[in-house]
Amino acid sequence: MVIPVHDVNPARRVPWVTYALIVANFVVFLRTPGLAGSVAGESGLAQLCRLEAFLDQWAAVPRELIHDRLPQLVPTGRVGIGPAGPGCLVGPPVYDKSPPLSALTAMFLHGSWLHLLGNMLFLWIFGDNVEDRLGHVRYLLFYGVCGYAAVYGFALINADSGAPVIGASGAVAGALGAYLVLFPKARVWVLVPFLIFLPLRLPAWSVLGLWFGLQAVYSYGAGVSQAGTVAYVAHVIGFVAGALIAWPLRRGTPAPPEPQGLLWGRRARPGTPWQGRSHPGW
Repeated sequence: MVIPVHDVNPARRVPWVTYALIVANFVVFLRTPGLAGSVAGESGLAQLCRLEAFLDQWAAVPRELIHDRLPQLVPTGRVGIGPAGPGCLVGPPVYDKSPPLSALTAMFLHGSWLHLLGNMLFLWIFGDNVEDRLGHVRYLLFYGVCGYAAVYGFALINADSGAPVIGASGAVAGALGAYLVLFPKARVWVLVPFLIFLPLRLPAWSVLGLWFGLQAVYSYGAGVSQAGTVAYVAHVIGFVAGALIAWPLRRGTPAPPEPQGLLWGRRARPGTPWQGRSHPGW
């Protein structure tokens, strides 16, 4: 998989909503019980139990979303000793949980630094231009709609699953789908792992098309040994939702600027001047 690092597509206005979403995701991650210890290098059963209880309360659980009812016993966040040894205690829930609202709160929860940084990198690179095209308020609504579509779509396919679904991946995938529809020819700088990380500038349709194709393949469990630990199908649903919402706006979208620097393909044919300087934004 290529790693995007920058797109040659400057926005006309400051993407305040994108910035706010990134900050909110980092703040929630750092304040998530059980994860603060992992940031400091701590680990243990107590940390796991706290995290399990927190996610059970705030993450989206497919069978809760579909059947709209909570389990009778949930993790309490405390450690106990049972016949099989130490473990996390369970008991009746002491909180009121709204399954539909959990689909929203789950968008701001992440299970690891890698999970968080991957989502925020894609949102940082591609979200600003989608926000620029939609406007701040419509972009925020768009982000939420894509996230809900991804979570509920995954829940419909896995209606009996009790595993918590967390992450901004579905909503971010919606931004990627919209970007592909609105700016397919924009150039994206990527790092390609080939012995070393090789920097290349590729059109957005190839970068995001490859990403979507891999998610579709992974959603069927092909090419990965633990496909069930990542909700790839939610990525696919979010991406499609974002593309469909953005489709009516594609005709009025200004074209991205022509990239400067080294050109590839037919644009590098004889007669095309070569400009040996990089883009100011890179």
